[in-house]
Amino acid sequence: MFSAFRKYLLIPRLIRLSSAAPKDPRTAWDQYWGNIRSTGATGDVLWDSGSDHELNGYLPTLAHLDPALPVVDVGCGNGSFTRLLAQHFPLAVGLDYSANAVDRARLESADVTTASFAVCDMTAPDAAQTVAAALKEAGWTGEANVFIRGVLHVLDLNGRSALAVNLLPVVGTRGGVFLAETNFPGTPVDYVSHLGATRKSIPAPLEWAIRGLPMPGRFGAAQRAKAFPTADWNLVEEGSASIETRPLSNPSASDVIPGYYALLRARQPG
Repeated sequence: MFSAFRKYLLIPRLIRLSSAAPKDPRTAWDQYWGNIRSTGATGDVLWDSGSDHELNGYLPTLAHLDPALPVVDVGCGNGSFTRLLAQHFPLAVGLDYSANAVDRARLESADVTTASFAVCDMTAPDAAQTVAAALKEAGWTGEANVFIRGVLHVLDLNGRSALAVNLLPVVGTRGGVFLAETNFPGTPVDYVSHLGATRKSIPAPLEWAIRGLPMPGRFGAAQRAKAFPTADWNLVEEGSASIETRPLSNPSASDVIPGYYALLRARQPG
């Protein structure tokens, strides 16, 4: 019985760590990315596995998107998925809330000629115009596909809804939205325990995230239905996903968080 509750002895430490996170989300994310020393499989970023394995699992679903259109990677971070997407679409444009994230993405992607990056808050009223400007600067005018991985689960309902509305003019009639999000079924304590946190130690990339960022939620079919209502969106496909993190428990393999994916298209009038 005691062993089942031992993980809850983590709570005081989690409270201490999370209390240090900046209250303003933009400040938190920019500060987080500004402090990152390295990325990939041995780096500081919890959700950067340094592998194409997760994206390869999405390719059968991504094949339903128009391959002639560019793809916009919302919440690109250091551009790890943007660079991979650039191998499957004619152009990949990574967008992030944090200027420090965009700076790092540009640095890490200097040799990828079909990837570009811009700062953009996709929940802001002018987000669609910012996306259009970023696409135009990269050499494209018109509709695009959208890729979202690990963004919606850190937004509240208003943020999710605003982001979804802002995507409608981006995808237009030809583009589609692919999203993949963590959908862990337990409590926050269960979540961090799943990723290797104990009362005695917490893996460094996980501690960095707890210490510096807002507490994430979960995002599954119920949350998607609220954020992407049927009045605006057609659900093409959905299912379970495996969200990979940087190796934590085993240095030779990524850790996995239960997740959810969906493919959507904007509902057309008539």
